[in-house]
Amino acid sequence: MALKSVKRWPGIDGRVALVTGATRGIGRAVADALALEGALVIGTATKKEGVETINERFKSKAVLGHGVELDASDYGAVSEVLDRISTKYGSPSILVNNAGIVRDNLMVRMKSTEWDQVISTNLSSNFYVAKACLRGMIKARWGRIVNISSIVGLAGNAGQTNYASAKAGIIGFTKSLAQEVASRNITVNSIAPGFVSTDMTGQLDQTQTELLCSKIPARRLGIPADIAAAVIFLVSDSASYITGETLNISGGLFIG
Repeated sequence: MALKSVKRWPGIDGRVALVTGATRGIGRAVADALALEGALVIGTATKKEGVETINERFKSKAVLGHGVELDASDYGAVSEVLDRISTKYGSPSILVNNAGIVRDNLMVRMKSTEWDQVISTNLSSNFYVAKACLRGMIKARWGRIVNISSIVGLAGNAGQTNYASAKAGIIGFTKSLAQEVASRNITVNSIAPGFVSTDMTGQLDQTQTELLCSKIPARRLGIPADIAAAVIFLVSDSASYITGETLNISGGLFIG
């Protein structure tokens, strides 16, 4: 059964939105939420199977959206895909940088490839995709960029020096870019999710999950919809005077 679009937030309807890593988890929830607000959503996936999954999902919901294959850590591929998107649909005026991977290991055991892959996919991709979208946003004098960071980027986490570095870098990237483009009516913000119920946390058993939840003041894991709701607000006209900020969504786990 198709979901009916209920538009609540001003400034989203009719926009072209690009969401990286839109196959599952937070990216999926964000892409679906934007589509239900009336945006034409382009969701990226690293494999053709992921593209098909996105296309089928949008079709079942009777919303405007398409999947595209993209390795966001490849600058050349990003430029090529953005050219194709802009030619076919128009330049994206909403960008959500969500693509990310984990390669956890203790620092003394971490391989250089584990470091490089995480930095490239989780941090450099933000630069590549944002740069490719900015020309259209500047020309239109309207744009919204939301970068998905993590509370790990704020608090650190043993065994994740690569991931924490990338996520902390996203916050610095967000603050700096926000200052560069604010005069063009372009806002740049980041979101730092805490523990969210996704494929990653799904690997925890019940005992591990209960122990984790006991440390969270809200006493539960977040869900992707919690993050998607914040994205919708930040890309809407209602948040037009908010830029350079990092919104911590962790159920009170990290308060700083």
